[in-house]
Amino acid sequence: MHRLKPSLQFRKSITYTYVTLARHFSTHQTRFDHVGPMASLLKSRSVVRFRGPDTVKFLQGLLTNDVQRFCESPGEMTSTLVTPNVPFISDSPMYALMLTPQGRFLYDLFLYRPARASEKLDRTGSGPGSDPGGRLELLADVDATVLDELLERFNKYRLRADVVIENVAEEFSCWQRYGENLTEKFSSAEEPEAASVGWGGAVDPAGTSSSHGNSHGWQWFKDPRLDSLGFRGIFPSNTTPPLVEADKETDEKNYLLWRLEKGVAEGSTEILKGEAVPLEYNLAGLNAISFDKGCYVGQELIARTHHRGVIRKRLLPLKFLDDSGKEMEQKVAPGSEVINAVSGKKAGTVTTALECHGLGLLRLEEALKGPSKLTIQGQEDVKVEAIRPEWWPTEWFQEYQQDTASA
Repeated sequence: MHRLKPSLQFRKSITYTYVTLARHFSTHQTRFDHVGPMASLLKSRSVVRFRGPDTVKFLQGLLTNDVQRFCESPGEMTSTLVTPNVPFISDSPMYALMLTPQGRFLYDLFLYRPARASEKLDRTGSGPGSDPGGRLELLADVDATVLDELLERFNKYRLRADVVIENVAEEFSCWQRYGENLTEKFSSAEEPEAASVGWGGAVDPAGTSSSHGNSHGWQWFKDPRLDSLGFRGIFPSNTTPPLVEADKETDEKNYLLWRLEKGVAEGSTEILKGEAVPLEYNLAGLNAISFDKGCYVGQELIARTHHRGVIRKRLLPLKFLDDSGKEMEQKVAPGSEVINAVSGKKAGTVTTALECHGLGLLRLEEALKGPSKLTIQGQEDVKVEAIRPEWWPTEWFQEYQQDTASA
């Protein structure tokens, strides 16, 4: 999705390395090729609500992204669809991180701003609803395994801020809708009523009945990280989201495989809590970090690493194979070390593994030497193939070239 000007000229050996990189990180077919839309209830995620006059100010000083956007006037990042079910002003969700003071990863959050009543048609469909207070609230889907800890940490920082932080996991659920070329085939601008659950006049009867009495219109949004990840949304727990057919709902494990094949980690288990450096986990490329906003907790390390421009390790999709190239399932566990079979040098660590797929934080210098050179320490029969995600910006390889040249 990012395109840069042609790279600088380097000596022949470095140029060869880059060509070799392109060859080793070639695109590959996946199990989801030619598979239609799927949807998964994300039981691994819970929902938290922030509300109160200081909500944006409070989160702005803690999170890596520019939460102030939720206070701005409608612009390019907002939907302005006028239908009974969808609010006529609808902010896109935001992906953001909470870090330690040392700049290490703690939690990831997907932030949504539910529409105010004044931004939607009322129940009669004749005009905007009534919203006397005009109160801003934000919903966040977060890693369910660290929910209590996350709430405790946010409340620790709250001090005198006028913001209420609530666990609303029983009221709301998080869903993901994904599949091959889904975002290309579907446009909410063309089918706004199908993208939402609301209370409008007979536009979506199933949605209307299932969400009757609800004060919000709930809808799918493009995943704020990558278009190829599909659509994400928060919906009332007693509601099946629109466009989710019974035969299309599938286990969350398939969403994990979808992410693994694209090289995208999620949550405090896959992105090691208290240890992970966000830029090494490609989180800047996933729109989780604003380099233009003011100060936030952990900003110093992020800014210094970003402006230095050299990242020697990155999270990569991995595939586990035998000597003949056949996929090996359930052979590798998270925490396994990836080594160069020839030199014996450690290349990195497997962070996530499922079936024959995984994610690994690898030193690019070792990862670029090709799949035949990488294996699992203590399991030399398992070969490791590192795969280049199609969404990776070209400049990440240029950074590697320049670093290698200077070395």
